[in-house]
Amino acid sequence: MNTPTDARQYAPATQRNREPILEVLLRVLPPSGNILEIASGTGEHAVFFAPRLGPRQWIPSDPNPLLLSSINAWRDRNPSDNLHPPYQIDARDSLWSIEETGIPVNAIVNINMIHISPWSACLGLMAGANRLLSPGGILYLYGPFKQDGEYTSSSNLAFDESLRAQNPEWGVRNLEDVVKAANAEDLNLLEVIPMPANNLSVVFQR
Repeated sequence: MNTPTDARQYAPATQRNREPILEVLLRVLPPSGNILEIASGTGEHAVFFAPRLGPRQWIPSDPNPLLLSSINAWRDRNPSDNLHPPYQIDARDSLWSIEETGIPVNAIVNINMIHISPWSACLGLMAGANRLLSPGGILYLYGPFKQDGEYTSSSNLAFDESLRAQNPEWGVRNLEDVVKAANAEDLNLLEVIPMPANNLSVVFQR
């Protein structure tokens, strides 16, 4: 959907979920400070959230060079004073590039990642949140989850089957397993918020 002179990538789901997510972020994020987005993907969320979440500073990231180019292209088309250039970060890494800068991180946002990545990415996300966040810092997750081992809808069951067919390491995660992984990194569950299309917002605090 992009042209040779336009590096922007498009993820249709961002158009559907960005308003409900923004409503939650406005309530749960600290009123100021640096917000690190892990797995920013195309960058569409970043350019939508940043101008609406000021004076907070929005710092996108992604491990994929093509998506980093997309984030930069979206940022060029939709500049915002509080939208930073992206970092190349793989959640699984034991040291994230932003840690080398000394930039304080007040909250971490992670949207639609842990079901389309290996479980090690979720564990890495929790470990990174433990390293970067000061006490009181927020980790926000959004996506589909199982609860008590059960799918919340038939559509999530079908989605999980399609994910595992693409990669057996992917799949809709059990919320209780995610909470256990977070607790192991000194992150406490604050809130679980039902969202449209059978997704959840899950909020942790360091």
